[in-house]
Amino acid sequence: MTTPNPNHPEPPSQPNPDSAPVISSPSGAEPMYARPLGARPERVLVLGGSGYIGGRLLPRLVNSGYTVRVLSRRRERLEGSAGDSLEVVAGDASDAGAVDAAMQGVDVVYYLIHSMTTERDFARVDRQIAQNVAGAAARHGVRRIIYLGGLTPETSDLSVHLASRHEVAEILEASRVPTLVFQAGVVIGSGSASFEMVRHLTEVLPVMPAPKWVLNRIQPIAIRDVMHYLLAAPRVGAEVGGTFDIGGPDVLTYAAMMNGYARAAGLPPRRILALPVLTPRLASHWVNLVTPVPGRLARPLVESLQHDCVMRDHRIDGVIAPPPAGLTPYAQAVSLALRRIEVDQVETSWVDAAVSRAPSDPLPSDPEWAGRVVYTDLRSEPTYASRDALWKVITGIGGENGWYSPPVLWALRGWMDRLVGGVGLQRGRRNRSDVRVGDAIDFWRVEVCEPGRMLRLRAEMRLPGLAWLELTCEGDETDAEYVQRAIFFPRGLAGRLYWLAVTPFHGIVFAGMARRIVEIAESDEANRVQR
Repeated sequence: MTTPNPNHPEPPSQPNPDSAPVISSPSGAEPMYARPLGARPERVLVLGGSGYIGGRLLPRLVNSGYTVRVLSRRRERLEGSAGDSLEVVAGDASDAGAVDAAMQGVDVVYYLIHSMTTERDFARVDRQIAQNVAGAAARHGVRRIIYLGGLTPETSDLSVHLASRHEVAEILEASRVPTLVFQAGVVIGSGSASFEMVRHLTEVLPVMPAPKWVLNRIQPIAIRDVMHYLLAAPRVGAEVGGTFDIGGPDVLTYAAMMNGYARAAGLPPRRILALPVLTPRLASHWVNLVTPVPGRLARPLVESLQHDCVMRDHRIDGVIAPPPAGLTPYAQAVSLALRRIEVDQVETSWVDAAVSRAPSDPLPSDPEWAGRVVYTDLRSEPTYASRDALWKVITGIGGENGWYSPPVLWALRGWMDRLVGGVGLQRGRRNRSDVRVGDAIDFWRVEVCEPGRMLRLRAEMRLPGLAWLELTCEGDETDAEYVQRAIFFPRGLAGRLYWLAVTPFHGIVFAGMARRIVEIAESDEANRVQR
């Protein structure tokens, strides 16, 4: 057996992804996923419906003919997934009462929750949630639980992340409810955390010092193939249960994955130096600095790469047949993900679920500010641009478009946030033009989106207090006005000192931002009239 060379990895033989036919992603409307004709209506409960996988699964389940219910803390986070077709039960999966209420009348449960994106002690939280779900599913006579976990290497020395996923699977399987556990490796698709790690590491670093685990074998799987297995799972017979590995057709090293990405993206080959001295902690800090994936999410992902992580068997083929067109090769999965990004059609993103530890309480109404310390920065600019033109500029803020004010100051603020463990500016946004509640825009989160009128962003950077930014279209079509309001509730003395320290920069950042937004809207309006 030869040792793979990290600098010149050989990919499996496969067609050129640029010339390969585009395979349509499963929509849920295909006959192989639809409920059998004549079968009684079934209700499906999705836990983790606002995440990367869940957000894609919801509309496909609706298309398959199921009645779909979601347990969520905030309904508005789900508006972009399947609209009014969803039953939303308000609550948190860590609350046994909320889970019990959501489980009433349910036939199938999808468990897609992984708390590592939001909690320090995610293993404890996931254990509690799994126990809540297992108990409620048994009490309410659920006929099937479907759980998406991670490929587990053949070792007793599992990372905390993989050990937690394995523990969740054991709890669900012990529930006496027939349980299907899918174990998947690195998921490749536009917006996935694993894909973003590969993408940014490869694009930023032509020569990369890397841990020795870049030589370990892994078996990536395309997001479209994950959807295939999840959509087919409810039709599996009740007598079938247990754990099944799923993966794509290629077994690669992480180094080969990066160079495979480079080829698909038209980049020169990357030179990767495998070093024995980079610990998972150091590697996660490196990922935190170079990619949009924050260190607290990068570390469990990095720890999971310490061993070979490939399918042990293909028993799944006897339960669920592969997609009719076959499993998606890695090169084609990368090419399809890049096309999605290029045409601005990223359906969901890892940032949909990876909310920082910033508070999720909405902005209090103005009358509730009475008696509280609050600082505001208010700017307004009259404009002859139409409200539509103004709104288009507002909804394009952040990401590649920037913040319409000196980029060096925003970049500096982003790096400061990254250095203290925040999300920084690198995570960008899911879509360059479309905005919906719950979307991340750099280090902000969309809290309110009233089309044509107001966009409210809640700060998720590390701050000694709570902050919001409102961008509003006032007036009518012939007498419009842009109004911008920054709001900060300080926490203690540190919060007050912070506001005093940044106030001198507001005249540059916020004033310039307001002027530039109006200028761009007026320029777009003038160009439209001339055409």
